Amino acid sequence: MAKIIAVANQKGGVGKTTTSVNLAASLAASEMRVLLVDTDPQANATSGVGIQRGSFRRSLYHALILDEPLANIFQNTELPLLKVLPADRNLTGAEVELVEIERREYKLKALLRSIDSEYDFIIIDCPPSLGLLTLNALTCADTLLVPIQCEYYALEGVTELFDTLARIRRSLNPGLTIEGLLLTMYDDRTNLSSAVAADLRSFYGQQVLETVIPRNVRLAEAPSYGKPIILYDIRSRGAESYLQLAKEIITHDKKSSRAGLERIAVGDSGDGQ
Repeated sequence: MAKIIAVANQKGGVGKTTTSVNLAASLAASEMRVLLVDTDPQANATSGVGIQRGSFRRSLYHALILDEPLANIFQNTELPLLKVLPADRNLTGAEVELVEIERREYKLKALLRSIDSEYDFIIIDCPPSLGLLTLNALTCADTLLVPIQCEYYALEGVTELFDTLARIRRSLNPGLTIEGLLLTMYDDRTNLSSAVAADLRSFYGQQVLETVIPRNVRLAEAPSYGKPIILYDIRSRGAESYLQLAKEIITHDKKSSRAGLERIAVGDSGDGQ
């Protein structure tokens, strides 16, 4: 069964899509079977892995609203182990059309759970708003990965996101946990980045991931070429950082699996007494 990670932040411009694309690609390069799901009508995650707008006829919209089989929608990428459920501008209409559908917050969950045995990780790129598409992503996710730009208002944005997380847990997905807070656009030449990072680690401790994503020109250039950073410039600091992030996420997953097995073992032992 795949681990489903939603990459979300209600604040825009924090590196959310960059993280979705490059984490998915780095996991695939680490020999994990990965599905990248683009739930943002802007479709930047789709184009970010080299799938040109207009090169496909069916998108996630057709699965969510028209019940199109996922097999007709998957797109391959340059990385053999990475597939994509692409987005297009039709997803803008999905926000409205989902309102009339029964159990509308669970549509994406039903779709992904039908194919999750085929993947090790499913990475969902969410829109920068708390609409029905984001709610669908958070309802089906196992964990939430939160990119946070190293800037003055970072702490305020995290507080709002944690309030949202609490509401989602109460009403839609009690099992949703934090994968981690990811510091992005970190500039080690400035006192501000260091101060924000220190504040976040002080407030949230181990919930802040060890990996830090730096400001990097090559990382910023890669989307215009339709390539994840590991295919655009594998030697760049951006590529090194996302490969390190993938290793950290894989380690998290292995620890969670071991903890689950230990709980089962303890339970079985208790039942036998």
